Amino acid sequence: MKTVAMKNVSILGCGWLGKPMAVSLINDGFLVKGSTTSAIKIEELASLGIESYCIDITEFEEFDLFLASDILLIAITSKNIDAYERLIQQIEISPIQKVIFISSTSVYPALNSIVTEETVTMNTPLSEIENLFRDNTFFETTIIRFAGLFGPGRHPGSWFKNGKIIPQPNGFVNMIHLEDCIEIIHEIIHQDCWNTTFNACSNDHPIRREFYTNARNSLNFEIPVFEENSQLKYKIISSKKLQKELSYQFIHDNLLDI
Repeated sequence: MKTVAMKNVSILGCGWLGKPMAVSLINDGFLVKGSTTSAIKIEELASLGIESYCIDITEFEEFDLFLASDILLIAITSKNIDAYERLIQQIEISPIQKVIFISSTSVYPALNSIVTEETVTMNTPLSEIENLFRDNTFFETTIIRFAGLFGPGRHPGSWFKNGKIIPQPNGFVNMIHLEDCIEIIHEIIHQDCWNTTFNACSNDHPIRREFYTNARNSLNFEIPVFEENSQLKYKIISSKKLQKELSYQFIHDNLLDI
């Protein structure tokens, strides 16, 4: 694949993923604009070298200065379809040529089978928002469906607290580390890989009982409580397409070694 020459990126949502992604892009020589919905975080983002904006897409505002970039990375959790429709209208008249939309493997049903990008998704607001970007011809979009996110500040051992029961102990884990998320986004930009959809998930799929027991033990927490005798429901997310098209090897591909 050819190497992209674009060096201006706007990141809508400088949170758990967006902020370290912005820093990584800056270190790679990109000019980065970043947004937050919290005015008190503007100074923090600016101290990292990010040109910072306070943006809430549910508000009826124009983001022309923020959208004055080549690439837009959307890393927010909003499922407000009307807000995305208004955002897309602004993207259409902006200099943005490429969009990376961060989605989730939660769009897939639990079919007790391996899931690929060809698997039919559920009819959800997130899948509808994906289609808004996928069907737009004013810019090119690549959609990344990340599996469960873990990394700094998100340790799986702390997710089920105070005796909260963990469902589907015999199902399989689908997860991806923050470092892999960042590197995958880098590769999409560097390799100029657009107008496609990728699943992004570690190749390792341990049983949930083994995984969460190991995660709790690693923090010296009590053994987790599992829901027993429930009907088995699971999905195993395949990232073969991503690995093939981007020649990507996962950094964290052993989920029991966290």
